[in-house]
Amino acid sequence: MQLKNSREGYLLLEDGKKFRGYSFLGSQPCLGEAVFNTSHTGYQEILTDPSYSRQIIVFTAPHIGNVGVNSEDNESDRIHATGAVVRSIAPAPRSWRSEGDLPSWLAESNVPLLSGVDTRSITLHLRERGAMRAGIFPVEKPVSDAMELVKSSASMTGSDLATEVSCNKPYSFPASDVNSKWNPVLKSGEGLRTAVIDFGVKRNILRELACRGCEVTVLPAEITAEEIKGSDYDGVLISNGPGDPAAVLKGIETISELLRGNIPLFGICLGHQLLALAAGLKTFKLRFGHRGANHPVKMLGDGIIEISSQNHGFAVDPDGLRDEWQITHLNLNDGTVEGLEHSQKPFFSIQYHPEASPGPHEGRTYFDRFIREMRHAKT
Repeated sequence: MQLKNSREGYLLLEDGKKFRGYSFLGSQPCLGEAVFNTSHTGYQEILTDPSYSRQIIVFTAPHIGNVGVNSEDNESDRIHATGAVVRSIAPAPRSWRSEGDLPSWLAESNVPLLSGVDTRSITLHLRERGAMRAGIFPVEKPVSDAMELVKSSASMTGSDLATEVSCNKPYSFPASDVNSKWNPVLKSGEGLRTAVIDFGVKRNILRELACRGCEVTVLPAEITAEEIKGSDYDGVLISNGPGDPAAVLKGIETISELLRGNIPLFGICLGHQLLALAAGLKTFKLRFGHRGANHPVKMLGDGIIEISSQNHGFAVDPDGLRDEWQITHLNLNDGTVEGLEHSQKPFFSIQYHPEASPGPHEGRTYFDRFIREMRHAKT
């Protein structure tokens, strides 16, 4: 269907491939890396995840927008994706929790939406050619002019987007922000002071800590190890985030210094990659990334398979792994590293999202492990 106040538009990839849509909704074009997400639910959480900064999201689910949007499901204070591409959009929500419709919310945030697109063809093309720079444009924009804009846009490789999306100063995450309907209130973390280095942290990570009773302080990406050590935290969580992990030089320096001590460290997604870089490993860009809520991961210790929620375009290269570090998880789709831990110190990380939002909740136990590590370190 044609959305109100929209016109036709197209998605243009940097390799010249063009995909037409019957509804372009937005006041201006957008540029970003074109990626696809295979989740069937959670489009609001996905769009507000800071890890999608400077990315155009192609949703593979055929119909998007059925449940509308609401203030409670945001994973940050704004939409971080630069654009959205869908096959079919629901113009009116059908959910008791809805506070508005998806097209209006995107328009108010000045984030372009392209609908009526053959998203299956886009996904197959990106799987074959890899994620690449792209743009969403109205139909009247000449393709030659659009291609010039796409090819002059910044590459994801080498971009320190994590520092850009981070908070400017420390703040406390209030326990009052936890809704007990979705995050059962526990007491295992009471009395523990937990620092979260914000490289683009999702709110549900903070909720998982707060609902366990932890006192949560969120720190800017450029915080120093000396500042963290001087504040007597019981543990440090290294958050998810966007961009190239190897470009987050200040964060790697801080984590490298923390590795010399014994304060428990827990890395999630980008945090997993930064921990690996600080430990002397390297990272590399995946062909088309892992983005969805159904990725199988094998735990090497006991062989258990977890179904995980993932969102990352880079991965850890295991070559050069030192004896004191070991791989704990592997992705069953492509064999990439999904988890690391130190053999002697309380440092561990996972590549996927234990807080889900959206996705399965099997990974929540890693927050419990983090709390156990903090408790043990205090004794």
